[in-house]
Amino acid sequence: MEKILNYIDGAFEAPCSDQYLDNYDPSIGKVYSLIPDSDERDVNKAVDAATRAFPAWSTLPAQERSNILQKLADLIDRDLDKLALAESVDNGKPVSLARRLDIPRASANIRFFATAILHTSTETHITDAEAINYTTHAPIGVAGCISPWNLPLYLFSWKIAPALAAGCTVVGKPSELTPMTAFLFSKLCVEAGLPKGVLNIVHGLGAKAGQAIAEHPGVAAISFTGGTVTGKKIAATAAPMFKKLSLELGGKNPNIIFADCDFENAVATSIQSSFANQGEICLCGSRIFVERPLYEKFVEAFVKKTKALVLGDPLLNETNLGALVSAAHKQKVMSYIQTAKQEGGKILTGGNAVNPTGRCAEGYFIEPTIITGLNEHCRTNQEEIFGPVVTIMPFDTEAEAIALANSTPYGLSATLWTENLKRAHRVSAAVKSGILWVNCWLFRDLRTPFGGMKQSGVGREGGWHALKFFLEVKNICIKL
Repeated sequence: MEKILNYIDGAFEAPCSDQYLDNYDPSIGKVYSLIPDSDERDVNKAVDAATRAFPAWSTLPAQERSNILQKLADLIDRDLDKLALAESVDNGKPVSLARRLDIPRASANIRFFATAILHTSTETHITDAEAINYTTHAPIGVAGCISPWNLPLYLFSWKIAPALAAGCTVVGKPSELTPMTAFLFSKLCVEAGLPKGVLNIVHGLGAKAGQAIAEHPGVAAISFTGGTVTGKKIAATAAPMFKKLSLELGGKNPNIIFADCDFENAVATSIQSSFANQGEICLCGSRIFVERPLYEKFVEAFVKKTKALVLGDPLLNETNLGALVSAAHKQKVMSYIQTAKQEGGKILTGGNAVNPTGRCAEGYFIEPTIITGLNEHCRTNQEEIFGPVVTIMPFDTEAEAIALANSTPYGLSATLWTENLKRAHRVSAAVKSGILWVNCWLFRDLRTPFGGMKQSGVGREGGWHALKFFLEVKNICIKL
């Protein structure tokens, strides 16, 4: 059985504890590899290595940093099929999705920031012909990057790419539930010629390894994506130490469908925004609000298309939904379906754990589930489920739709369907979400800010926002 190793100071190491955690293939419900159970000793070694590497990496010309990162992206492209298969086995998602979305996006993340760093600029101000003020940007130091399990390499690269491009060195911790592609990525770093200590990857539990990164006085900034509860704990640890913080947290995203929408497009895309990656995407539209004249027609079409989705072995190309990431997460999602029933919800389709035939008979599968009959204040509509579960509610007025959309403590993303341009602008302005998609979903431009309002996070990622997070700004005034 393969043992994943930490990547510290350019070398592969067993954890200091010499203890390992089981890593499950969720599609079959069995252990297939072992993960380092790292602790503060491993983190200390990683921070020490990153600190030693920082002076040389931070002063390396931007073009040279860019060249190394571009080589790394080339290697990801070369190993597309290998990485996609590893992502599918580790996470439970369809291999076709990993091949189409996860791995290409990881490569794109690195290329974007590798080229962006070549186009930075500084500001200069002539002050009353008496002085010149100019602004510089310097890498902040050692950055801690902690990524989630739902889009493993996709989001791991989304964090480390701007940090490395900016000239920071990194101590990264991928999720203990999905560590495999980060491990394979560390091997590509060696092949690409990334200098030792520039990127260090420590595997293990969030409460041990992740917390040790947040607590370490040598880590200047923390970039975290994950649940709101964990985000609060990281903020409570890091904020009193005056670390820079970027927190991309949970979502309970509204999908607002007006009667004047492009109906076929709205239905087809809403299937994707509801059930892509088994609903395990923070951007999924789990609360669907439909204008009453269209409500019955939409529900009928949406249920029909949902029933046509193929749930099963993620290694088969025809599969639309694979396995949930873990037995514990499957149990959590099923508990919310039971809660929805207790709250008076009606299950229109789905609602059951299933065991596909063949090799996946013991995997963690749940049918795509549609629920109606609930109000906006129930737990099902207020708490992040993070699974293949959506609710549908009717609304009568634009004001009501906005109120429903804003009725949760989250504000990550929202989707709006209408052919009325003025309405699109009005509603987009009024919905309290960091990201609004109008007549589309998950259409991404890497230059744009990414992040949420309220309990969905602090700060923004993407484009210059991400690069500036890892840079310290300094103003220098020279009297003429």
